[in-house]
Amino acid sequence: MLRKKLVAAAAIATAAGLTLSGCGVGGGADDSSNKSLTVLVEAGGHAELQPIADLYKKETGTTVEFVELPYDGLYNRLNSEFGSGAVSFDVAALDSIWLPAFKDAVTPLDKLFTPDVKKDLFPALVTEANVDGSYVGMPVWTNSEILYYRKDLFDDPTQKANFKSKYGYDLVPPTTWQQYQDAAEFFTQPSAGLYGTDVKGAVETEFLATLSQTGEKTMVVNGSGSEVSLGDANSLKALDFYSGLQKYAPAGGAQLDWGGSQNLFNQGKTAMMRFWAHAYRQVPKDASVYGKVGVAPMIAGPGGVAGVPGAWYLAVAKASKKQQQGIDFVKFAYEHNELSAKTSLGLVARKSAFEKYENEPGFENYKPLVETLDASATIPRPATPKWQQIVDTVLVPMIQKSLQPGADNQALLDAAKEQVQSLLK
Repeated sequence: MLRKKLVAAAAIATAAGLTLSGCGVGGGADDSSNKSLTVLVEAGGHAELQPIADLYKKETGTTVEFVELPYDGLYNRLNSEFGSGAVSFDVAALDSIWLPAFKDAVTPLDKLFTPDVKKDLFPALVTEANVDGSYVGMPVWTNSEILYYRKDLFDDPTQKANFKSKYGYDLVPPTTWQQYQDAAEFFTQPSAGLYGTDVKGAVETEFLATLSQTGEKTMVVNGSGSEVSLGDANSLKALDFYSGLQKYAPAGGAQLDWGGSQNLFNQGKTAMMRFWAHAYRQVPKDASVYGKVGVAPMIAGPGGVAGVPGAWYLAVAKASKKQQQGIDFVKFAYEHNELSAKTSLGLVARKSAFEKYENEPGFENYKPLVETLDASATIPRPATPKWQQIVDTVLVPMIQKSLQPGADNQALLDAAKEQVQSLLK
C-alpha cells in the first residue's frame, strides 16, 4: 500500500515508550475453546487476507473476523490499545515502519523463521522483521517501486529512430540513471503536454530508493542511531540526480505525491514513472494509457538496482488470550501466501508465490518487482521508532527545498544530518 503520513510524529514517541510492563501482560491462559480470531487490518489490506481467512475457516473451523481501519486510524488504534495493555484484537497487520515502535507489544515469532522460511523471503524482509534480536512479524505482502513506461512511445519507430540519432544508442526501457535521464529529456515536449518523468517532492521513498542505488548501505541512519549518512558523497549523488530530473517533469513537483504522480501517468502526461508495483492493475480502462503500459525493474545507479521494500507484517498481540491460535493463523497465512496473488492488489511476500504467477497474463509486474526486491542494493528502512518523525520533519522538507531554483544540495544534506542527530539524542 502507499505510504501515508501518520497523524502526528508525537504519537511515534509515545509508541516508542511502550514497554513489557505497559503492554506485555501476557495473554493469560490461551483461550483455545473460542474458535474465532479478530484481525486488525488497514482497509486496503483486507482483500489480501480474505482468501486465506476463508480457507483457514474451512480447514480449522476458526472464523477470522476483520476490523478495517484507514491507515492513520489503524496506527492510532494500535498505539492506544498496546499502550493500555488491553487489546480488542488478536492479530494485527503492521506496516514495516511500525515494527520498532510496537516490538514490545507483540509476541516473538522466532520459531516460525526456519531456514526454509528465510530462504523463501527477500533478504530485506527478513532483516526488517527482526527487531532487537527477535522476529516480531511475518511478512504477508510486499511491494516496491518499479519502472513504468509508455510502450506506445518506446515502441514507436519514429521515436526510436530519433532517439538513436540524438543519443547514439537504442531507445529501450531505461536500466541506468543515464538512460533514465536521456529518455526523460527526449520525451519532454511541453508544447505537446508531455514530460519525460515526474519528481515527487511530497514523499520520501523514491529519494530513498535513489540513495540505495548509489550503493549506500546506511539508509539515512543505522539501527542504533550512531551513524547518519546524510551529507556523505552518496547522499549528494542521490539528491543531485533526483532533484535534477525536475527539468523533465511537470511544474509543481515539490508538492507532488503518489496520487498526483499516478494521475499524471494515467492521463498520458508523463512517459515514465517510478511507482509501487501494485499500481500495474490500477490503470483505469478509460485512461489514455490503458493497454499501453510496460513495466521493468527499478533503475540502477552506481550501486545497482534498488528499491525500498513496502512490506506489511502479521503480528500477534502479546495481550491477546489466543496466543497459539494467533501464531497458528500467522503460520497458515505464510504457508498459503499465494492465495493473495489474485486479489485486487495482487501482492504476496514469498518468492515462491511470485514465481508461481510471474509468467501468467496480468502478472507482468511480478518479475520486475522480484528483481528489484532481490537486488543486493535494496535495503529496508532503519529500525528506529523515530523514523516517521525523521521523514515528516527532515526528509520531505529537505527534498522539497532541493527542488527550488539555486538549491545548495550539500548544505541541505548537512543541515538535515544535524536535524536527524538532534532527533536521535
